[in-house]
Amino acid sequence: MGAGGSRPLGRVGVTETDSSSEGRGKAVASQENGIDRPLVQSVAAIGRDEGQREPVPVVWYHRPGHDDGGREFGNAAAFAFEADLEILAREATQNSLDERDRSNDRPVRVCYTLHELTGDSLARFLDALRWDDLHKHYAAAAAQDQKVGRVISTGLREMSERDRLILLRIDDYNANGLTGDDYEDGRFAAVVRRQLDSRKSDVSAGGSYGLGKATLWATSRLGLVLINSTLREPHEGRTDRRLIGRLDLPWREVDGERFAGPAWLGRPDPDADNPEVVRSWWADEGMVENLHLTREGDDPGTSFLIVGAHDVASLAAAGQDHDSEVGDDEDSLERMHRRLVRALGRNFWAAMTAGGDRRPLLEASVRTLRNGVEHLAEERVEPHVHQPARTRALQAFLSGTTVDRLTEAGQVALTTVRLKVPERDGLAGTAGEHRAVLLVTEATDTDGRINQVTAMRGNRMTVRTSRVPNLPVGTNPFQAVLLVGRAAGDEAPFAPEAEEFLRASEPPEHNKWGQTEELRMRYSPSAHRRIAALTAEVNKAVHDLMAIPKDKKPGDTSRVGKRLKISGKPAGRARGVVTPPKLDDLEAVIDPTGAWQITAVVKVTPGGEPWRMSPVAKLEVRSGPRPVVGWAELVAVSNCELIDDVLHFMPGARRAVFRGVTDVSTQPVRAALTGLVVELQESKGSVA
Repeated sequence: MGAGGSRPLGRVGVTETDSSSEGRGKAVASQENGIDRPLVQSVAAIGRDEGQREPVPVVWYHRPGHDDGGREFGNAAAFAFEADLEILAREATQNSLDERDRSNDRPVRVCYTLHELTGDSLARFLDALRWDDLHKHYAAAAAQDQKVGRVISTGLREMSERDRLILLRIDDYNANGLTGDDYEDGRFAAVVRRQLDSRKSDVSAGGSYGLGKATLWATSRLGLVLINSTLREPHEGRTDRRLIGRLDLPWREVDGERFAGPAWLGRPDPDADNPEVVRSWWADEGMVENLHLTREGDDPGTSFLIVGAHDVASLAAAGQDHDSEVGDDEDSLERMHRRLVRALGRNFWAAMTAGGDRRPLLEASVRTLRNGVEHLAEERVEPHVHQPARTRALQAFLSGTTVDRLTEAGQVALTTVRLKVPERDGLAGTAGEHRAVLLVTEATDTDGRINQVTAMRGNRMTVRTSRVPNLPVGTNPFQAVLLVGRAAGDEAPFAPEAEEFLRASEPPEHNKWGQTEELRMRYSPSAHRRIAALTAEVNKAVHDLMAIPKDKKPGDTSRVGKRLKISGKPAGRARGVVTPPKLDDLEAVIDPTGAWQITAVVKVTPGGEPWRMSPVAKLEVRSGPRPVVGWAELVAVSNCELIDDVLHFMPGARRAVFRGVTDVSTQPVRAALTGLVVELQESKGSVA
């Protein structure tokens, strides 16, 4: 495939030489009857036959079809997740957090690199990948009328017609790397050889199902991931540039031979029962560079290269972006870059937060390249930018600067709530009362939805976010953070037991706490009620912290809720199947000047053209038209911006929040003597 895109995706060669002192050699190529033979590297079989050199090719091994005729048309684990960059970022970064080198206090550093290859750059990569050995297998898989086959067909067409391939590399540093044997128990085998093997013994680990790694292959339109690992513990006497490739295809038949599904790129293993089976190999710098797997520095960790990365969720987002360019598709580098940054900020702001003498657990960044040239500069994900109020709350806890009750702006209040951990597996000493930490601080304009509780365990990945119900009218907007298990501190009683209990209550997505099969089996059928009790206690504690003292409550607030209405008037005509934004919740208080102060939550339906809505305040009257009241102040709080008193909703937003204060001079009747109606009306400047 040349610069013009006319070169067919056919047979290509690859060569590699081991540049280490143990195995220097020359690449060997030969021709027999006019057919190129595989190029090989001369290496020493380190750790097996020291000093003995033999030519060993780097080849693709495809698992033979099952003798009993069984067929798998894809990796079932990959179907547990969508090919969504936010899900990928959440699962992959969680795994990196779990693999952080705990022998030091440095954070694990995770870098996401998007890389678009075209023309000669793409051709060189395919050469290094041994595309000639894969082409027939891809063609057979793409010809099948089932889900994986259709995805692969789309990926091949994209690469061929547009002369374009997107790589997404995920590098982590100060991590363990894929240690252990190629086949026996260990990190390497758990990731490369097995399914549903979590290999995580630490109870504070985020993962527990062994499913998260499948998101790497699910995000590839070609089902292909290449891996380069620098090991914290030596294997076969070495630590750097341990390479392997894994391809997940459906069952297929090629040249009359049947293949079960997965394939691996590696070095044939003469000690295996089947001599065609391949194992990882120690690559030289040239091969690593050709496969775009070069790591920065010597810190241990792993690089995963997703070949043919795509993002199905971006297709829906494309229709909502105000700044979309003509021709911008779901695989726009700019959009993929933005989504990765937002996903990291949303899910891992707490792991990236430091305070006092406590260093962050994680550092994360995203960069984008085109044919090796920087397209979008590396962007460090800063927690205070994405979640300012929540970050402030956690920093105060880590620094020991919390207060008992909020009296000034910028303060963080702390209280503890109980989680009664039940007995596990009938073992004495596993039950007890854990004291989780609850932090509350005022919300800011960029925090998103207000009055939320964000909960997490020891690795500080956001597990769930829920709204506090039944707040009294006039409650100041806030954000709350719940730290459970080891996140509550090493001194928290029964922290490990709480970690294990809540970990068992999480589904594969690790995005909530509730009833699961594991929770039922290991604890009791009613164990999930302990989580419900924790939630109730958290909500009560927030109410107590945010309650307005009686001597500061406006005299009319007890009756305000009865005089506050969201108008049922339709906000313009729906465009196709997309309904207009509508007011979902409204809170208000009458201030000492007689003005209404409101906080409104707007429900936005994703998709379609962007909406522009104008908030309108009216007084409730018994008969006749409702008098319109002017605004003294309008403020966009989250997922929207205010331009000339018109709300513009952010792309992809499902909820938005704004605040308003009525202009007393435009109120013909005192607020205490009437009710308030708030409507959203479509602005005349909206795009139809």
